[in-house]
Amino acid sequence: MNNALAIRLSFDEENMWVHLVDGRTLGIPLSFFPRLQNATVEQRARYIFSGNGQGLHWDDLNEDISVEHLLMGYRDTTVTKRQAATAG
Repeated sequence: MNNALAIRLSFDEENMWVHLVDGRTLGIPLSFFPRLQNATVEQRARYIFSGNGQGLHWDDLNEDISVEHLLMGYRDTTVTKRQAATAG
């Protein structure tokens, strides 16, 4: 997936918006990633692109997300369903 490279990231109250180099924008529900959902605005803003835009990384939150996996519909699998249900 050569064009699955992130160039910009933004958030609203319910979604993370991943803007790709090829012009697409992915809207990802924050509920897919409880660490991001529970993070402050400041914590969400402290991300870096890893792998030249192939990934998103938040050091403070211990969160790494692959852009390719977002395109495939993956969500956070490191938390239990019970933790995710109580996160909101």
